[in-house]
Amino acid sequence: MTAVEDRPTTEVGAARKRKEDRRLVTGRTRWTDNIVLPGMLHLSMVRSPFAHARIAAIDTTAAEASDGVVAVLTGRDVADVQGSLPNAWPVTPDQKAPPHPAVAVDRVAFAGEIVAVVVARSAAAARDAAELVDVDYEELPAVVDLREAAADAVLAHPELGTNVSAVWTFDSAAAGTGTDVEDAIRDAEVLIEREFRQQRLIPSYMEPRSTVVDPTGEQFTMWSATQVPHILRLMLALTLGVPESKVRVIAPDVGGGFGGKLQVTPEEVITFLAARRTGKPCKWTETRSESLLSGHHGRDQLQKLTLAARRDGTVTGLKVELTADMGAYLGLVTSGVPILGAFMFNAIYKFPAYHFTCTNVFTNKTWTDAYRGAGRPEATFAIERMMDELAVELGTDPLAVREKNWIRHEEFPFTTVAGLEYDSGNYEAATARAKELFGYDELRREQAGRRASGDPVQLGIGISTFTEMCGLAPSRVLGALSYGAGGWEHASVRMLPSGKVEVVTGSSPHGQGHETAWSQIVADRLGVPFEDVEVLHGDTQISHKGLDTYGSRSLVVGGQAVVRAADKVLEKARPLAAHVLEAAEEDLEFTGGKFQVRGTDASIGLTDLALAVFAAHDLPDGMEPSLDADATYDPVNFSYPHGTHLCAMEVDTETGQSKMRSYVCVDDVGTIVNPLLVEGQIHGGLVQGIAQALWEEAVYDEQGTLVTGSFVDYTLPTTADTISFVTDNTVTPSTTNDLGTKGVGEAGTIASTPAVVNAVLDAVRHLGVRDITMPLTPAKVWRAVQDATADGAASAVGKAAADGPDATVDAIVAGTAAGPPPSAPAARSTRARCGPSSGPGSTTATSPPPGARSSHVFVPSSVITPGLGARTQEARPLSRPPVQVVAVMASG
Repeated sequence: MTAVEDRPTTEVGAARKRKEDRRLVTGRTRWTDNIVLPGMLHLSMVRSPFAHARIAAIDTTAAEASDGVVAVLTGRDVADVQGSLPNAWPVTPDQKAPPHPAVAVDRVAFAGEIVAVVVARSAAAARDAAELVDVDYEELPAVVDLREAAADAVLAHPELGTNVSAVWTFDSAAAGTGTDVEDAIRDAEVLIEREFRQQRLIPSYMEPRSTVVDPTGEQFTMWSATQVPHILRLMLALTLGVPESKVRVIAPDVGGGFGGKLQVTPEEVITFLAARRTGKPCKWTETRSESLLSGHHGRDQLQKLTLAARRDGTVTGLKVELTADMGAYLGLVTSGVPILGAFMFNAIYKFPAYHFTCTNVFTNKTWTDAYRGAGRPEATFAIERMMDELAVELGTDPLAVREKNWIRHEEFPFTTVAGLEYDSGNYEAATARAKELFGYDELRREQAGRRASGDPVQLGIGISTFTEMCGLAPSRVLGALSYGAGGWEHASVRMLPSGKVEVVTGSSPHGQGHETAWSQIVADRLGVPFEDVEVLHGDTQISHKGLDTYGSRSLVVGGQAVVRAADKVLEKARPLAAHVLEAAEEDLEFTGGKFQVRGTDASIGLTDLALAVFAAHDLPDGMEPSLDADATYDPVNFSYPHGTHLCAMEVDTETGQSKMRSYVCVDDVGTIVNPLLVEGQIHGGLVQGIAQALWEEAVYDEQGTLVTGSFVDYTLPTTADTISFVTDNTVTPSTTNDLGTKGVGEAGTIASTPAVVNAVLDAVRHLGVRDITMPLTPAKVWRAVQDATADGAASAVGKAAADGPDATVDAIVAGTAAGPPPSAPAARSTRARCGPSSGPGSTTATSPPPGARSSHVFVPSSVITPGLGARTQEARPLSRPPVQVVAVMASG
């Protein structure tokens, strides 16, 4: 037992290294794919190569005869038992949704959908046999383009009669939270109308998905690399008709999720069915290609915004018309993700009128669902772009426009036009600190100098002043939005006889540092050493109750449940302490891990009371021999972290390459439990948001084939592609929970994308560039500059024509001095390392070698040439006419 006097005075706020890192970093842990059980079988999925097709026939004869194969299952084999995968968020009463089978029966609706499953004695045997399954498809028309899908030109699911799944609307006038937006638009002195594209992204977690099911005990035990073991257990029971008490789900250490493992997957259901059918443990682990192809995707929206304002810069109304791509099916929360953004388009600004409409549309692509931020990054990008557009229209500093319209710190709590009550915030303090660290005024002066000198490398400054709603709760609000679950969280605190403490949490970590943060909270609350606290999680037999981890809810909801459980321990211990000390309860004070009689030296430690309760030799009458306590916490409000992010980008106008010069963010996440955890979450989030701005995009061809199906083409950043960020915090505690904490897990992702895009556009806007669709690859930036220059030259020619032939000739010469825009950039035969100046997979439009077809409009890093197995590499775009060179190399 540790002596009381050795205990730390405070843990909350200490920069503790993560206690879980030792086993994670050294590999002394158990990932799902590490699990090996006696007699275990392995699964391999046969997936459709077509985006939309009828299954005419499946011949499994050769596969069944293959060595090591135990069974081959088709959709017809499991049609009566597989049910339909759940959608827990029907956003409207008339929402349309097709059945979502784990294994397709008659028709496939996206490339990558499972049509058969091979069960074999080894993973290699299963993969080999899967190649022998012969499927006869009758290809059907597929709809891939979001605009075409919204127009019902081709139907993703003909039986529905439309591609529109649901239309969800919020109107501030009807809700009583604001005025009529159409009146604001009619009376506007300044009207900004823009359309933005949120490209499709793929959650690229470090650990691929994996599932093991053991049917040999009294329960079905499933190990899964999931974010949601409790939700998965319930949904498996409901989908497959198995008593919930007979299902145990374990999420061991999980290597990242980013929302991509917030799902009930076809593969989890299939592995369960295979184990039940064979009576043996079964395992499935995805390949990286399967992850990119068939794990759910994120984002993918068309955004049309109309902003009304007065000439002095005061915003008067905001209208949002959203079209969101559901993909082929509705996943667990697919339909609700864009609705989360509905409450954040107004952001930190005092819009008096607001109208939001979202149209959810089916396409023949992999379904979308939650991806880090889930609706909030999309909303923040759009409104922060619009605030920059307003500043440009008014000819004023974009920070000044924001400051004029944001909620001031003395106005909190503040009810927004979307009906949410922001409890606390100080946007002025965060912005002032960010400007100071960034050197905002100095960079603006440097920018002006570069423009005046005609420097080919221009400097742009991007701004994002954001807030977000996180801690997905409270339950009554989620119920009003037709969400199928609540927003509460559960925790238990157990006092062991030895004085150690066990904390059981319903939150299930996948890299956030729960074990460290929860230990710090409990150490402070109970006055025990940090090292004496053990945190248990992720196993529904140990943590029997919980709603898991997503939406930056762990600390503000799960952590608060831990606080309340710890406080209940003290409440239960107080009568016993009074009994032992022969004092009145009201005369006791608890500090430093012990109860002390006020004004005396008489005291007893909590750990001593734990042993006394275990012995139960001398307890007060009626007291049960336990100090253990449970708590279930349902928040009264969301939490609202905020921050100011400033980005400086250098853009080479001759090549389109963008280089990050500086990035500063000052975030306010309320009380900080552990600064190291906060900084880690911010850093990771920043890189993901920056990657959306500059590099990442899931691209499909016209037939619905994913052509960015590997990390050769889906370009993730590396450490070499980023810079050292400058991070800092202001602290405005939340008023709605005991700790004063706010969420942090998604902040960096939400804020960084618009900051980077605004910076790149700010660098080239004076050249006539108004917008560039993400990702802002060098090819896109270069083309935008060339097109703007050409448009400017054409305008000059038109004007000069009125002034006479000599002026016309001069204008033409000036406009073509740099040469005509190239039909395709030059290519090099070697693949270059992409550094920070270009980012991973610097992209440009290129023509394929003769006989090959280009799979998409722009090609990251290299082109795999169909038929030749060769690779070409492009040089940076040039402003003079290039010579097209294609080098063919041996594959390998």
